[in-house]
Amino acid sequence: MLALRPLFPLLIAAAILLAGNGLFSTVIAVRGAQEGFSAAQIGYLGSANFLGFLGGCMFAPRILRAVGHVRVFAALASLASCATLVMVMVVDPWVWFIARVIIGFCFSGLFTTIESWMNSGVSNEARGKVTGVYRIIDILAVSGGQFLMPAVGTEGFTLLAIMALMISLSLVPVALGDHSNPKPPKFVRFDLREVWRLSPVASASCIAIGMTNSAFRFVGPLFAEVQNFSLSQVATFISLGVVGGAVLQYPLGMLSDRYDRRWILIWTTVGAVLASLFISFAAGDDAWLIYAGVFVFGAFSLPLYSLAAAHANDRANADQYVLVAAGLMFFYGIGASFGPPVSSLMVELYGPSALFIFISATHGSLALITLYRMQVREAVDAKGRGKFNWLTRTSPVMQRMIQGKRKRK
Repeated sequence: MLALRPLFPLLIAAAILLAGNGLFSTVIAVRGAQEGFSAAQIGYLGSANFLGFLGGCMFAPRILRAVGHVRVFAALASLASCATLVMVMVVDPWVWFIARVIIGFCFSGLFTTIESWMNSGVSNEARGKVTGVYRIIDILAVSGGQFLMPAVGTEGFTLLAIMALMISLSLVPVALGDHSNPKPPKFVRFDLREVWRLSPVASASCIAIGMTNSAFRFVGPLFAEVQNFSLSQVATFISLGVVGGAVLQYPLGMLSDRYDRRWILIWTTVGAVLASLFISFAAGDDAWLIYAGVFVFGAFSLPLYSLAAAHANDRANADQYVLVAAGLMFFYGIGASFGPPVSSLMVELYGPSALFIFISATHGSLALITLYRMQVREAVDAKGRGKFNWLTRTSPVMQRMIQGKRKRK
């Protein structure tokens, strides 16, 4: 808890911000349909958010370098709040498209700011635990925010106004309560090759996680509907997967602080593979078995991003935290753009079980990539020093191979 204490105001701000942001996708789809937008127009609004998100990943590091974390947070939160209110005042698909691009840009920059700020304030010894707590806050805030819809309703001014208020309120703890504002990086250039060089495992992980998480979020309801689930059962199916992600975040983060994070990443990925195969081949049409499988799936799959991010930041220096945060989110966005269309095509061709076969194959490939990378690069300990991983320490042949590569370099 000592590692978290200086970051409490930032985490409170993140909780408020994430609760507001978590509503956007659902509210836009529901409200757009109520306003008579076509299905294609609603789909374009989702693409608009993605375009803005990728733009934020590329430009946020430069803005952070120019004015610092607190000012960037304040500016982007204010702009996102204004764009949300514009959607209330002008109900038009093209106006909403532009607003969603702006909001996607702002939230991408806000997440880059939060994650780089958080990683600059913790040591390697506590990084896994802190990122685990951040993801728990993410999951609980997004899940809790969904209950505003039935409580308030999606019609009219109120719900979007509440979302704008929440975005604005996230400024208060950062502006008044946080004294941990890190120094702006001396030099920042959005360089995906540099992020990949720092950690191929984390970069590949974020692409794979983007593919599987987006497939579950967007195509998962189709899987549930094909199983003849009612609307309440579909909501339960998705919610259990998301809430399950909070269960193992902290324990896995704590384990990754003690051991080579890549081993924890591998075993967590294997857990997600086994849960996916259980849903595809063992659960059948039994709703309770599917619920149990998706809860376990969420428990293993959702912590993967925080484990990958912690691993990448272990290898980064103080001037690279912003770059790492933006680069990993960009890789995640690339994966997220491919996950839904590929998985939905597989479901159309081979039936609903193909969704979790696709997810298990992607996670399995990630485990193999991580295992391979462990043989060509040593681990980093809590103080940032290189050390042999468990396999290389017990394999004289592997030690000689790695020492030979070093001498040739």
